[in-house]
Amino acid sequence: MILLLVFYQVHLKDNILETHANLAQMVASSLNQHIEDLNWRLAFTQNVSSYLQQKKNPQPLLQEALAANPDFVMLAVLSSKGKELYRAGEKQVLNQLPPLDLSNKEELAELAEKKQLFISSFDVVSGRPISEFIYPLPNGDFLYGVMSFFSFLTRLQEQRIGNTGHIYIADQAGQIYTTPYQYSPDFDAAVLSRAFSAKNPLIKNLKTSRETYVGAYAPTPILGAYVAVLQLKSEAYRSIYYTNIILALFLLTIMTLSYFGALTFAERLGEPIGALSNAAREVSAGHLDQKIDEDIGWGEFKQLIAAFNKMTADLQDYQVLQLQAQASQLKEHVFRAVAHDLRAPLLGLQGYLYILQSGKASEEEKKQYLELMSQAARNLSALLEDVLEVSRVEAGMLAPQKGPVDMAKLVQEVVDTLAPTAAEKKIDLNAVVPAWQVPADEKLLRRVLTNLVSNAIKFTEKGYVRLRAKQDEKCYFITVEDSGIGMSEQEIKGLFQKYHQIHADKPGYGLGLFISRQIVESHGGTLSVTSRPGEGSVFTITLPKEEK
Repeated sequence: MILLLVFYQVHLKDNILETHANLAQMVASSLNQHIEDLNWRLAFTQNVSSYLQQKKNPQPLLQEALAANPDFVMLAVLSSKGKELYRAGEKQVLNQLPPLDLSNKEELAELAEKKQLFISSFDVVSGRPISEFIYPLPNGDFLYGVMSFFSFLTRLQEQRIGNTGHIYIADQAGQIYTTPYQYSPDFDAAVLSRAFSAKNPLIKNLKTSRETYVGAYAPTPILGAYVAVLQLKSEAYRSIYYTNIILALFLLTIMTLSYFGALTFAERLGEPIGALSNAAREVSAGHLDQKIDEDIGWGEFKQLIAAFNKMTADLQDYQVLQLQAQASQLKEHVFRAVAHDLRAPLLGLQGYLYILQSGKASEEEKKQYLELMSQAARNLSALLEDVLEVSRVEAGMLAPQKGPVDMAKLVQEVVDTLAPTAAEKKIDLNAVVPAWQVPADEKLLRRVLTNLVSNAIKFTEKGYVRLRAKQDEKCYFITVEDSGIGMSEQEIKGLFQKYHQIHADKPGYGLGLFISRQIVESHGGTLSVTSRPGEGSVFTITLPKEEK
């Protein structure tokens, strides 16, 4: 009985701390998402770049961006050399900040080359939590900004865990950021920093001059800061202490009944903790609709469950607002991309129709123009088909009709179709695929293979394109390997995103690989790539075998 009591004490304490750890991870994920959303809010930089190219003052655009993003403290345009050209922001900040000169920063050249956003680590300036960011503009200049996290962190720090539990944001040195209205315990920064460096995210004994705290922490990868959920040890384990007294009384009265009573009570005690732990784990995975029935809690657990439900509701509201903003910007991006790509073939068709209607073209020219019009129409049809396919994918309407597919026959048909294109570039296109019966949708799988092989030919100037296949006990593997230009790790990261094109000078709309991956995943498989610049690429389709 005593051993059982000890076991449940340790187990319940770990469950309580794991709940704190899941809450910390959930907040860290939310803060990380807040930073990643910055890319969506920088859509206005296209207009800023356009103003700069036209020699116009972009300050009105900067002011509009500041008004639309209250957490932007200031924005400035830097020249390609790193010197300030224009600025906008709060007067107090602008008066304190001298003209920017980052010409000695070697990182600027790397940022301009990679076209990527740079975000500095979390810092506190004049009592305000901020982070700086630099974003390369299309015309070669840079956008510099200072973003405040005051309102975001204030909302988080208003959350309570019980009566004494709080959520804190700390830097790597263990220094805690708190608002003037929040109680700040006298944590030793060095002790807290050592806790952050430990492999175990649970904080089981954090002493101050007056109290002892327990809790957990989670890192925020982008800002280099930590989220710490800390609560007085006496409050966090209060229910366990009560349990000890009750179980001790049971032991003093009758050993046998105490044994069964302890089990029943421990299960009752573990129900709210288990519910909190499971719900927090779901929320940490992004499922913010988790709610816990407050009736299963009692005492401090009831307050903890209420605080948890309030926090998930706040985070869900925030996520809805972010998704609405992202959806609006995504629609605008899609409409612009489609309109741009539709314009070229339509203008070509209009031009050739005008020439033919004029009656001034010879028979040979008419034949040539009709062929060009046919090609423009095919390009237009291909674009619309891709856009419709993307819409079907996003609507969840992509449902493969599986059947036995002769892999060797299908691959040979794809090779025969694309052989003239490969021969024109003097590329060796060959396939060695056994005559397996693969469970798949033949039409959809043909589209994936055709897209992968045509891409390989497009980005290969000399050498070969090979199709190979192998299998193990669980899966079929089909690879498309080429000796083309290859890709860097950074280029691979966005390869399967919609409207993403690594080489804008090559024909295409940036939809093929996105659709291909969705088709393969709808079969329960995966589409992956390995590549190095100048050494070619290998795309691998993995399809699961049907269970017998």
